[in-house]
Amino acid sequence: MADFETDYLIVGAGAVGLAFADTLIDEDPDCHITFVDKHAKPGGHWNDAYGFVALHQPSGTYGVNSMAFPSEQIDTQGPNKGLFALASGQEVLAYFERLMNMRLLPTGRVEYHRLSEYTGRDENGVATIRSILNGSKKTIKARRKLVDATFYQTSVPSTHTPNFEVSAGVELAVPGDLPALWMEPDTLPDRYVVLGAGKTAMDTVVWLIQAGVDPDNISWVRPRESWLWNRDYTQPGKQFFEQVMSMQLALLRTAGEAQDGAEWMRKLGEQGYYLRIDESVEPEMFHYATISQGEVDILRQVKDVIRKGRVTALEPGKMIFSGSEVSVPEATIFIDCTASAVPFEARQRSGPLFRGDEIVLQPLHVPIVTFSAAMAAFIEAHFEDDNEKNLLASPGPLTDTPATFPYAQMISMMNRGAWSQKPEIMGFLARSRLDNGGPVIAELMTENSPRLSILEEFREAVQKHMPDLIRLGMQAKAIHESA
Repeated sequence: MADFETDYLIVGAGAVGLAFADTLIDEDPDCHITFVDKHAKPGGHWNDAYGFVALHQPSGTYGVNSMAFPSEQIDTQGPNKGLFALASGQEVLAYFERLMNMRLLPTGRVEYHRLSEYTGRDENGVATIRSILNGSKKTIKARRKLVDATFYQTSVPSTHTPNFEVSAGVELAVPGDLPALWMEPDTLPDRYVVLGAGKTAMDTVVWLIQAGVDPDNISWVRPRESWLWNRDYTQPGKQFFEQVMSMQLALLRTAGEAQDGAEWMRKLGEQGYYLRIDESVEPEMFHYATISQGEVDILRQVKDVIRKGRVTALEPGKMIFSGSEVSVPEATIFIDCTASAVPFEARQRSGPLFRGDEIVLQPLHVPIVTFSAAMAAFIEAHFEDDNEKNLLASPGPLTDTPATFPYAQMISMMNRGAWSQKPEIMGFLARSRLDNGGPVIAELMTENSPRLSILEEFREAVQKHMPDLIRLGMQAKAIHESA
């Protein structure tokens, strides 16, 4: 017999698990939920992130459905000026702590085991959790489902192990170390070398320059260039409705003109929907990072960009690459930004979301993970059969390149098409703060606004170009699955 019973045992109290629970607690008012999580506070990887981290996307479309961030106003200064604010890492952690302590736990239907590790289930479905601090064990019977909210395996610099050798005498830091540089003003480095091409590296370069480091004293190792979502076209709110819809229309229309994913991305880039730091280099990477033009302008101030592949070793005064090396000043600080936010090995664990007595949370609209989790909870609460649930919740792949990007886009569009045939889902979308378009469209409909005419353009584009999107998507699927 188990020590405790619950309806849903959620492994992971990060953003994904919390978004799932927040929706489920409302949509299934009889259910009981138990969290088990290794961290001391809710929020998952946000507990480990660097101090100056912030959301890529507007705060208004992140978190959970039931609760807004305290400040979701338009920024009036900085590189995000004119766009909706991006919550800082500290704000995100405070938000999730408030969600747990003031929203979920007070229902009396949620339990939270922090600093605890899920170690598996026995043949009777009884799960064991172990206290990380004292090693004691408890058993929990999930009457309905085990919910795996750890699919993304999010990695951050502070918990990442470098994939290169570091010799004695080399100063290697992670981004979280940088704000403490003021404590040693007499031993500041002569050179700052940023390792990595992803959004963490971009955040780090922006922070260094805004903190006063001369861009000429920064070197940036970028093994691959990346396409980036232009944040102008990912905004919530009525004032951005036409902008957001214009990108959706462009995605469909350019799909009819492109022969493959790389050409599709180039065409979207030519129209300004996607950005790149160096317009002279063809991007080989796309990890869904979202950025403003203002940030790109700052990043372009760094002229010493090193494109020799990945670093294999760091030694005093030099970086070693496969087949070459680059000299640097002795007083150099190397900043490791090579951790992959979502390791792409996670795709090996992909499969159906709904698996009998288990739910494995995965992206349904790539890469909007909290919205996807909330949608999974709604589907779980309102549909009975796993086959029907899985038809409404095809897992979107975590693609890596422009060549494979159409596969993820195809799955997201196909899920959206399936949802549009279910009135109960459309009602949920109309009131979901995590859905970029649903509440805006619902509000415009109540106003009988002529601005909704763009939806007819969108429907016509779907009819005309969905076969083109599927063509690109299936081509990309073959590439993705052979990688």
